[in-house]
Amino acid sequence: LHPAFFIALWIAMSSLVILFNKWMLDKAKFRYPIFLTSWHMFSSALVTQFMARYTGYLDSRHKVPMTKRTYMRAIVPIGLFFSLSLVCGNVTYLYLSVSFVQMLKAAGPIAVLLATWMFRLAEPSLAAFGNICIITVGVVISSLGEVQFNVLGVAYQLLGIVFEATRLVMIQRLLSAEFKMDPLVSLYYFAPVCAVTNGVLALIFEAPHMTWADFERVGVFMLLLNAAAAFLLNFASLLLIGKTSSLVLTLSGVFKNIMIVFASMLFYNDKVTSIQFMGFSIALGGLAYYQLGGAPAVRGLCSQAVARFSDYRRPSEA
Repeated sequence: LHPAFFIALWIAMSSLVILFNKWMLDKAKFRYPIFLTSWHMFSSALVTQFMARYTGYLDSRHKVPMTKRTYMRAIVPIGLFFSLSLVCGNVTYLYLSVSFVQMLKAAGPIAVLLATWMFRLAEPSLAAFGNICIITVGVVISSLGEVQFNVLGVAYQLLGIVFEATRLVMIQRLLSAEFKMDPLVSLYYFAPVCAVTNGVLALIFEAPHMTWADFERVGVFMLLLNAAAAFLLNFASLLLIGKTSSLVLTLSGVFKNIMIVFASMLFYNDKVTSIQFMGFSIALGGLAYYQLGGAPAVRGLCSQAVARFSDYRRPSEA
């Protein structure tokens, strides 16, 4: 299959899960974001356990030197931060519009870069810091233009970004210790930890307020469909990375964010102001510039594009 198929699949599944979760939490009035993430992780744990026992998709897990000590010191902490990032990310949709959440997510690379500097996994550079400032300015402008600004919602989203950045840095440290896990194997190890962590949080904060009427209102079928969509998103990420590259994933992510903003305007009537568009454009421009590798990489890509265009025109001119 052509790589475009895997790009389209990942964008479609990622957008579907975000809009699906927003519908569940807002339109369907199933206002239990912690339970929803627990349900996703519990379902993913069951599916990956089944795949490990009855298929060969997770055979690469046997190459991972996993011990009890490694599991407790590496997998469990990463799973905890993964849980917290998922919970904060879902709770955010109770307070903010889908479009504004996507704009705030543009600040993710800032947190990741700062975390790599703190953990000394990368050397600080003036160029990277300047790029961070550009992204920050864009996110701040987007926030200033938000009509339905909610401090608590923004706080949850920023916490989710910090937790996710910490998780990614911890995974980077783990992989640098000669561990090699593909996304599906990672899900096999992390999903049970996340399911237990989120389950405990759901029992404490949400279970006392839940009623059977809440489940009847949203429907068992929709809950199963939501869990299937969340799992397929993880699987689509695996396919995309395996069939293309991290660069393609990065550019696809930028395009996906733009699509979700427009989709939220179409399906949820989210109001996006001209100030937000300007700020979002600045943040996405800085994000793409940073993740492409700066000016030399951008010039190289432009040269490749010009060369391919020239090659394309040459036969037609002949």
